[in-house]
Amino acid sequence: MSLLPYALARTALFTLDAEAAHDVTLAQLARLQNTPLQCLWAQLRVDAPVTVAGLKFPNRVGLAAGLDKNGRCIDGLGAMGFGFIEVGTVTPRPQPGNPKPRMFRLPERGALINRLGFNNAGLEAFIANVRTSRTFRAGGGVLGLNIGKNATTPVEDAASDYLAGLAGVYPHADYVTVNISSPNTQNLRALQDEAALDALLAALVQRKAALQGEHGRTVPLFVKIAPDLDEAQIRAIAATVRRHGVDGVVATNTTIARDAVAGLAHADETGGLSGPPVLAASNRVIAALRAELGAGVPIIGVGGIASGADARTKIAAGADLVQIYTGLIYQGPALVRQVGQALATV
Repeated sequence: MSLLPYALARTALFTLDAEAAHDVTLAQLARLQNTPLQCLWAQLRVDAPVTVAGLKFPNRVGLAAGLDKNGRCIDGLGAMGFGFIEVGTVTPRPQPGNPKPRMFRLPERGALINRLGFNNAGLEAFIANVRTSRTFRAGGGVLGLNIGKNATTPVEDAASDYLAGLAGVYPHADYVTVNISSPNTQNLRALQDEAALDALLAALVQRKAALQGEHGRTVPLFVKIAPDLDEAQIRAIAATVRRHGVDGVVATNTTIARDAVAGLAHADETGGLSGPPVLAASNRVIAALRAELGAGVPIIGVGGIASGADARTKIAAGADLVQIYTGLIYQGPALVRQVGQALATV
């Protein structure tokens, strides 16, 4: 059971710039994970196993990609009680991301805006970090690895980056997520257009089949989409996912809409908005996807979960699993257990 009330830690962290607080937290998790001091934040994992995409998840609550881009803190984060953790987004080559400042809190809504831009240490360092993690997966936790393209790679050549990422992470992942929906890499969301997505997924599924034979194991492939899609775009994505036999969809990423936070400090900052303001939009996409996909294709629901009740709305909309990120920043590890308990009986 956690020995450190998160409210105290948050008070100190929120005196820092949002990205500085993020960096300090990850540094401490990386340093203290798998040591006796992990008891400061560790808690029992809710035991409510479910099988999705052929994988046995200890419970339905996961950590969304973006918090641990370099995969440094898998065991430390896993100690908070997650059934699964997704790390990344990783790009083939290291890149610094967008200029700072690039992360902003909107505390009135429990929200964040970020325009980090896939800042990460690159595929080689990422894989090295993943390989050093041990206790989370040894305890039954499921690990997702999230891949993207470098900012300097033209969008018409994006497939080369995704193929390199898939080949690199495949031996080390329980599942792989293809991120084509961040608003913070120029033109990335154009890959959600039907023709571009068709070509990308065709190439990835072909490479996945080769990797499956090479490594003798099957690793499910998910694609992560935006909440800012209209009904026609959702139908087209669903049809493309079905056509290529992609294993699942992560819905959704952050939003570029600002209606829910208009007038607040930082509301006009460029970037993706996360937290409760994206809940309804994310659930709309999940419901529309489920209607198009039917019951056979798993959906991981993410966006705006700040309570167990919020998580239940994701399941009601059609998600099989859920992920949290911004809610964890504001509420701490207690939210992981709250969501796990709320979904234990669905």
